[in-house]
Amino acid sequence: MALSRFSRMADRGFDLENRLETLEEHDLKRTLSPVDRVAEHGYFAEPSGGELPVLETAKALVFASNNYLGLTDDQRIQDAARQAAATVGTGAGASRLVTGDTMVHRDLERQLAEVKGTERALAFSSGYAANVGTITALEPDIVFSDELNHASIIDGCRLTDAETVVYDHCDAASLRSKLADRAERAARNGREPADESWLIVTDSVFSMDGTVAPLDAICAAAAEFGAWVMVDEAHATGLYANGGGVVQAEGLEDRVHVQMGTLSKALASQGGYIAGSAELIECVLNDARSFVFSTGLAPPAAAAASEALHVARHGGVRERLWENVAHLRDGLESMGFEVWGDSQILPVIVGDRKDAITLADGVRERDVIAPAIRPPTVPEGTSRIRVVPMATHDRSDIIACLEAFRAAGKEVGLL
Repeated sequence: MALSRFSRMADRGFDLENRLETLEEHDLKRTLSPVDRVAEHGYFAEPSGGELPVLETAKALVFASNNYLGLTDDQRIQDAARQAAATVGTGAGASRLVTGDTMVHRDLERQLAEVKGTERALAFSSGYAANVGTITALEPDIVFSDELNHASIIDGCRLTDAETVVYDHCDAASLRSKLADRAERAARNGREPADESWLIVTDSVFSMDGTVAPLDAICAAAAEFGAWVMVDEAHATGLYANGGGVVQAEGLEDRVHVQMGTLSKALASQGGYIAGSAELIECVLNDARSFVFSTGLAPPAAAAASEALHVARHGGVRERLWENVAHLRDGLESMGFEVWGDSQILPVIVGDRKDAITLADGVRERDVIAPAIRPPTVPEGTSRIRVVPMATHDRSDIIACLEAFRAAGKEVGLL
């Protein structure tokens, strides 16, 4: 009998069964769990059994979503997506450089550029594609990257021919030291920094630690050494000044050369974008392979993101989010939990991965979803529960979350 394709793969060194067993043994194996969304206060309804969501469901509060403003269930955003599907179609049908460009895309990009304070913006099919495509299209000689930057930034650096220099997390002094060392090295070789293109890349809000990059100090160091600055605002877009990100909150639009973000988090849709000068956008749309060779962002997704950005700017939802963040942080810290970060992301640090999993299970038994985050996503010894409120959580939801953490924390022996 002929061997199956998967058996032949194993013979050639793809020992998938052993890899999965190893993940299981170290509590690192992840699984997919289907949910039915319920349009109420950030609840999910989970199937009670079987392979597909059915009518018998149990509601649970979600404190783990990147849907920070709770807009995925907003009628205005859903109506915008429906109207775009009806008038333009459900998909772009081709690369935007071929026939996939529409006025829906242009409207989204106009609004993004306005919010980000730039000449133009460009929408991608995903935030991952935006980072990888932009970094490779810029063709930097050297990239200076925060040690906790998102995987899409890391992969973008890997795909370039650039030398990548990693600096300590959110440490502008470490960055400046790396810049100075590299400038001295260039001088010894008879080159000036101006002879090379240097790019500093950082997230603004870091998704697992909740920390916020010191952008003002980073921009100052960049100016001193003639480097460009690229800021990934994936977890900040829509949440700060006028629906912008940390760049807007700190008034750094003129000092950040490339602003990147996603449409899939606070903007309740799918896709990514970059914003900057007209020359930057023209170069990227011509040279970024992840843009040139990808079907354009689906028009309903573009329309949904555009409407969500409008709501974020004018709907008063941002204020509700930050009230919930303050209430939740105060409550968790008053119990004795160690909570990191300076943003809407509240990592409850547990340390041991098994304790983190047990705490997450205990919270889930009390109808609150906040999964454990463990290595390799975070460093060993820093396993945590990533707690994230949404603007649509009301006061009773916040209290229910806190009560779940108090009871589960006592069971695990953390309180």
